[in-house]
Amino acid sequence: MSEHIENVDEKQFESKVLHSDVPVLVDFWAPWCGPCRIVAPVLESLAQEHDGVIRVVKVNVDDNPALASRYGVRGIPTIALFDGGALRETVVGARPRADLESLIGRSMGVAAS
Repeated sequence: MSEHIENVDEKQFESKVLHSDVPVLVDFWAPWCGPCRIVAPVLESLAQEHDGVIRVVKVNVDDNPALASRYGVRGIPTIALFDGGALRETVVGARPRADLESLIGRSMGVAAS
C-alpha cells in the first residue's frame, strides 16, 4: 500500500475512521475488482494532494464482510465519506476524478474547483 493510503480492517475501523480528526474517504474494494483497480490511482493522487486535510483508507470487502454489510455496500468500489464519526455520503462505481474532488470539497464545505 502507499504511504498515503492505509488498509483498514474491522478492528482498526473505529479508531482510524470513526474517531478520525479529519474527514475520511473509505474505499470499499476487492482485489479481483477491475473498476477498483481503475479508481485506485485517482484515490492515491487525491490522498497525496489532500494529505493532512482528509484521510483515505481502503477496506477489502472480502476480508471484512461485516463492515461492508454494516455500511450497506452492495457494489464495489463504494467510496464512503465519513466525517465526525458518521457516514455522510457514498458513491458507487469507478467515478471520475471530478466526482471524487467534489465529494472531498463537500466534506470541507467548499465547492470543487
